[in-house]
Amino acid sequence: MQAHAENARKRLFERLEEGSVALLFSGQAPHKTLDQYYAYTPQRNFFYLTNIGEPNMILMLLKGNETEKTYLFVEENTEKIIQWEGARMSKEEASKRSGIPEEDIHYLDSFESRFNMAMNYARSPVGTPARALYLDLYHPAPKVKPQGLKHAEEFLSNYPELTIKNVNEHISYLRMFKSVREIDQIKTAIAHTKKGLETILKHLRTREYEYQLQADFLHAITLSGSEGEAFDTIAANGENAAVLHYIKNNTPLDKNNMILFDLGALHQNYAADISRTYPVGGQYGKRQRDIYDIVLKVNKATIEKAVPGMTWKELNKFARDMLAQEAKRIGLIQEDAEILKYYYHSIGHFLGLDVHDVGYYDVPFKEGMVLTIEPGLYIKEEGIGVRIEDDILITKDGNINLSEDIEKEPDAIERMIKGSS
Repeated sequence: MQAHAENARKRLFERLEEGSVALLFSGQAPHKTLDQYYAYTPQRNFFYLTNIGEPNMILMLLKGNETEKTYLFVEENTEKIIQWEGARMSKEEASKRSGIPEEDIHYLDSFESRFNMAMNYARSPVGTPARALYLDLYHPAPKVKPQGLKHAEEFLSNYPELTIKNVNEHISYLRMFKSVREIDQIKTAIAHTKKGLETILKHLRTREYEYQLQADFLHAITLSGSEGEAFDTIAANGENAAVLHYIKNNTPLDKNNMILFDLGALHQNYAADISRTYPVGGQYGKRQRDIYDIVLKVNKATIEKAVPGMTWKELNKFARDMLAQEAKRIGLIQEDAEILKYYYHSIGHFLGLDVHDVGYYDVPFKEGMVLTIEPGLYIKEEGIGVRIEDDILITKDGNINLSEDIEKEPDAIERMIKGSS
């Protein structure tokens, strides 16, 4: 991944304007309670550009008129840190992981002076003082202030002549196109997920609660080498499956129900995202099978449509129209518009370092994009919810279903469940 990080920085430099400085922060674990903290999650853009998933680091990119410079600032080890928390990453290791020369890796206490140099005509390492400051200004929610703006206020108080720009716009575009190495990481995450789902099928008929199956999944993927769940697992049986983000997973299992799983393993910060719907008792009922077959049909047809040049808007319309036609055929609805009662999400999203990965949804599909295809039907009044989701790589001439080895054929699923008892 070192070469990937180096290439990512190179491509980002090409998009930055001359006379600019970009700052990326690795972040910290948020406070939980008293002396406890939540588990640290690497800031994804920082990781993308450095291949480092450690807290309390700063990446600085300087672009002059003709030259570029990269600095990394890391936390210095102290005897107390080593004794209580373990040694921080050394400069040598940070250089190996990121590809940044060790002489350009400094301790955090020198960041301010290095930044001041970047703003100085006489001392700038790239010969041009920075006029623009790029920060990550991603808005996690409409009224939530981006972390980058907090830094912006600090820098503008000292250098009000700076123009603040959003580096997230550029990195979001770059992250849409996965390198070979990134695709391998996603494939491995999918392989872990496959083992987890096979373990679920093995224990499905012997478990009593949804959370027990979630535990089976987590146990299996952890043993397989995954860092854990890429997101909160959905294990929803019966009418719970009609709740798109149901994560309580605390309802007793009913042998007459189907159970919808939406889950994924994490591998080196890259995510899998798979949905499968299984019969709790080992065999689909007739109505359940009818609904399942419709969703599976739409899943396969939509995957075939996911090729270069296709747009998200076109793909969403294709899947929604097909679901509507099938729902009318079985008498579930009378008019096309009624499908929104039973299918109320989009057909998919980008996948990568984030489960719902960054990217531009108005850009036609191009080679190197990884996305999900996940049609569904949710009939709460019948206690039925079905979603079937696969992870797709867009290629030069079509696509590859990266999760094709995770079984979704209903007859085969029933055999797997029965064969495990």
